[in-house]
Amino acid sequence: MPRKVPFSAKQKRAQLQAKKQRKGGTGFSDETRHEKHAKKKSVLSSDEEDDGDTATTAINAINKQPVGGGSKSNPNRYVLQFHKETAAELKERKERAYQTLEPVDQKDLEHNLDEYFLPELDFPKRPEWNFNMSPEQLDRREQEYFRDYLSSIEKHFDWKDLSYFELNLETWRQLWRVMEISDIILIIIDVRYPCLMFPPALYEYVTRKLGKDMILVMNKVDLAPAPLVLAWKEYFQTKFPKLSILCFTSYPTYNLRNNIEKPNKGLQVRRRRGKMKMAAEGAQKLVEACTNIVGGAVDLSSWETKIKEEMHLEYEDVDDEDDRVEVGETIELKKQDTQYEVHEKYKSGVLTIGCVGQPNVGKSSLMNAIMGRKVVSVSRTPGHTKHFQTIFLTDNVRLCDCPGLVFPSKVPKPLQVLMGSYPVAQLREPYSTVQYLAERMDLIKLLHIKHPSDDEYWCSMDICDGWAQKRGYMTAKSGRHDSYRAANELLRMATEGRICLCLMPPQYLDRQGKVLCRGQDLTVSDLTAVLGQTRLLDQTSRRGRNSLDSSA
Repeated sequence: MPRKVPFSAKQKRAQLQAKKQRKGGTGFSDETRHEKHAKKKSVLSSDEEDDGDTATTAINAINKQPVGGGSKSNPNRYVLQFHKETAAELKERKERAYQTLEPVDQKDLEHNLDEYFLPELDFPKRPEWNFNMSPEQLDRREQEYFRDYLSSIEKHFDWKDLSYFELNLETWRQLWRVMEISDIILIIIDVRYPCLMFPPALYEYVTRKLGKDMILVMNKVDLAPAPLVLAWKEYFQTKFPKLSILCFTSYPTYNLRNNIEKPNKGLQVRRRRGKMKMAAEGAQKLVEACTNIVGGAVDLSSWETKIKEEMHLEYEDVDDEDDRVEVGETIELKKQDTQYEVHEKYKSGVLTIGCVGQPNVGKSSLMNAIMGRKVVSVSRTPGHTKHFQTIFLTDNVRLCDCPGLVFPSKVPKPLQVLMGSYPVAQLREPYSTVQYLAERMDLIKLLHIKHPSDDEYWCSMDICDGWAQKRGYMTAKSGRHDSYRAANELLRMATEGRICLCLMPPQYLDRQGKVLCRGQDLTVSDLTAVLGQTRLLDQTSRRGRNSLDSSA
């Protein structure tokens, strides 16, 4: 197979211009190109000269799209925006990547959310308003409030010590709208990093200020050992008593069985080949939780009947790369609107469930699993869902999918990349994140790589070069190991779960993995009962293996 030839930015720009001209567009005007070049030059100069930029002068827009001269809408309205590191910070990180790895103690994997979500790090809320205000006045007030909010954070914290968090007001407006129109808030977290994805300020605001119920869904439970999942479940039950907690996975159950039988045995293979109806078992648990909350205020029998019907239907095998979106007759997409709305509980006899969470936790996959077929576009790229979507499950049950939001915290930036909160492809320096991962997992043994220089000591760059050597990744011009491509792939493997790093709750190791819940020790088999999939576990595991054997 011939070696891939690099595709330069100049060639890409020419390709985009030609594509716009074919579609009848005007392409990039000279003025737009000149302004863009001047802006880029000023940003680069500020990065080189300053070593401490503020939020207003150093904002990095993720996946920003070019805007032609005749464009009527702004495609970058909901783009992810994070604080941008300076060139000095990136240089310091890259230098650390050449230092010898020093594995940390396993106790370092025990985390408490109070370490990262400080009381001073609140999230922005919609400011006070009244009916006499015009839309323009409300917009201006929200803009002023958000600027004051960022200035307040800047006064109390150094931007270098803070995590990446959303700096786009338009995205926060999506959250405000979803919380205002929803009767129940469904917050989804990745079970590998649960304490880093659950902001206590959001819990306090929803349960106390808004007086609404909240359900916590621990997603991707097939990626973590069963005792660890149950330990985190007990942790959240104890710390947040008003939470209803569910365990969930949108993948077939044989992934869970393989994780239970062979934990931490090499790279994990997480396949979606199987029947999507398996996730309907988890959806049934959600129906039960909502029924307990609403009581008889809303008739949820049609939703429960739909879930039972989905469980008995035969589906074609679902491919993990399939990104088709199917919309049925019972699904209605509402017009985008982020203006304030006075909440009326169970308005018109309809239960509204708002889905909230950080990027890449599987919100859209959860909604697809609840429906039993694909209704929301799914991607591994953070920020794939650009604005909230209102989808009717039945005539009286609807879901609102909010875009993934990164809340302000003190979570280390390398850990945020592993969580999937920051797009791997947009990383300017991936080696420090590989170093963070290698200090907590034996990547050398896991990847079966050899030292590129036959040295005894390893650093992050050695691991990247070793993986590039094993995979045959070479630079086109110089013929050296393509360490950047190797690092990029390793981080993608970590976010996808093939390299699985799991955090633990406090005192987990002292209890030797035993979970004490309501006075009883829970075993591995209890996790399948929590998922509601005990009945189909063996059957699905056998079908899954047969499917994999036939495809091999």
